[in-house]
Amino acid sequence: MTHSRRSSARRVVRRVARFTPTTALAAAASIHAAMSLALLCGGRAAGAQTSNVRYPTAAPIEQYRSKSMAEEIALARTAAPPSISSSAEILVLGRTGYERAVPGTNGFVCLVERSWDASFDDPGFWNPKIRGPNCFNPAAVRTQLPQFLKRTEWVLSGVGRRQLVERTRAAFANHTFKDPEPGALSYMLSKDGHIGDDAAGPWLPHMMFYVPRGQATAWGADAKGSPISGHDGNDIEATVLIIPVRRWSDGSPAPQAAALPPG
Repeated sequence: MTHSRRSSARRVVRRVARFTPTTALAAAASIHAAMSLALLCGGRAAGAQTSNVRYPTAAPIEQYRSKSMAEEIALARTAAPPSISSSAEILVLGRTGYERAVPGTNGFVCLVERSWDASFDDPGFWNPKIRGPNCFNPAAVRTQLPQFLKRTEWVLSGVGRRQLVERTRAAFANHTFKDPEPGALSYMLSKDGHIGDDAAGPWLPHMMFYVPRGQATAWGADAKGSPISGHDGNDIEATVLIIPVRRWSDGSPAPQAAALPPG
């Protein structure tokens, strides 16, 4: 979601092991902001073209696909509690973009995000292992989801990273891409996803709130003791505020400090 904050995230992870469960929750917000923001938004240095030893270029497209449509539908539903996801529209990755697999009735849309929703300069931008179950509420469906769907279409048509940056800037300039609507949010409560190689698989269950750029400080994001993490990025990204929660979508408890990975 934002730029490359992975190295700072690793430093925070090393500190978390010394925290109590209460302080670990606040710390986890900062850690996960570095991980999840880096994977699910658009970066501070969106025009940068950084080298990446592990994932320098796109992998063959088949590596980004699920084994079956049924598997992808099931994983998408784990993004939110069944009370929400059971009535949500489900999208799956198709040949040229995301396709509707299951119609919905409550205005929510759930899908499994791939790595290219990261910052353009994120080391994991082409990581074929990324699977991020996410479920958008109706407001986010109108303003945030279209941006990821369009980027996916571009990627599947063979557009490179530099061109993706250019097309994104153009889409904001002509107002095809819009600022978040008030109340735009999404659920990422799946314990079955993989949001990054450094994030221990799914990391922590959390809510994501999308607000116009420049509002992170107004929400107290990243303030000492605040459970909210977030960072104002550049002119082609919204601010994403992340709040960890206590339980996964299936109702099981989230990990505490002792379960977090070593630095």
